[in-house]
Amino acid sequence: MTFPLVARTAHRHIEVDGVRVFYRESLPDRPDAPVLLLLHGFPSASHQFRRLIDVLGGRYRLIAPDYPGFGHTETPEGFDYSFDRLADITEGFVEGLGLTRFVMYVFDYGAPVGFRLATRHPEWIAGLIVQNGNAYVEGLSPLARDLLGLRPEIEGAEERIREVLTLAGTRGQYESGTGDPELVSPDGWTLDQHFLDLPGRKEAQIALTFDYHSNVEHYDAWQAWLRAHTPPTLIVWGANDPFFPEPGARAYLRDLPNAELHLFDTGHFALEENLPEIAPLIAAFLDRAIT
Repeated sequence: MTFPLVARTAHRHIEVDGVRVFYRESLPDRPDAPVLLLLHGFPSASHQFRRLIDVLGGRYRLIAPDYPGFGHTETPEGFDYSFDRLADITEGFVEGLGLTRFVMYVFDYGAPVGFRLATRHPEWIAGLIVQNGNAYVEGLSPLARDLLGLRPEIEGAEERIREVLTLAGTRGQYESGTGDPELVSPDGWTLDQHFLDLPGRKEAQIALTFDYHSNVEHYDAWQAWLRAHTPPTLIVWGANDPFFPEPGARAYLRDLPNAELHLFDTGHFALEENLPEIAPLIAAFLDRAIT
């Protein structure tokens, strides 16, 4: 009897500009295995990809860092929590590992981090996998517009953000829009909440929420980059995402008409419910994108 290959995964740290970045890296048998950089979302960390790494990491080199303010990454006091700085640290992380060509998986916060990398280093990007990672105004639901439109000067804004950072709010992000909530493990939101409850983590998330408008302001530039570079792109999208709904997935086809689009009857964390369907799509895409 033969069994599917389950990846061995190393758990490591690297120093980048005073930040001790934690990351997971699969150890495939092939030294020249295609590289997939996994950029996580809010309020999670690299652990959101652990099942995907188990499934595909024996064949491909999957690398997933935790951003400053997330997961196991350790950040010095006084760190400026903005999306530019998250991208700076991720850029240094990529350079520190010596990566020069890879497919980039962008999910949620991974989209604004990843597109900043792409515009700075287009030569790095062999392809894109976009999973509920928004870059279009039509991909912002009314709920997202309301939350992400908050500013420090708005009365009660911080309190409204803190309501999202509770266990109920975190769990809701996993279960909202799912076809079968029983397929979604409680481990994800429980671990996310553990990290959110660490000292200083909620303040980091509040700062990033207040900075989210900077991402919307970059949408035109990111769309222009997509048109100019036309990277091979696979779009796998939870169609019932309460934050980034289906129109945000379809909008990519305006700038990338040859992109491969797959919609799933699930919510924001599509891999939680639809990993069996999504993993083969990713594998086939990596085989095409990196030769």
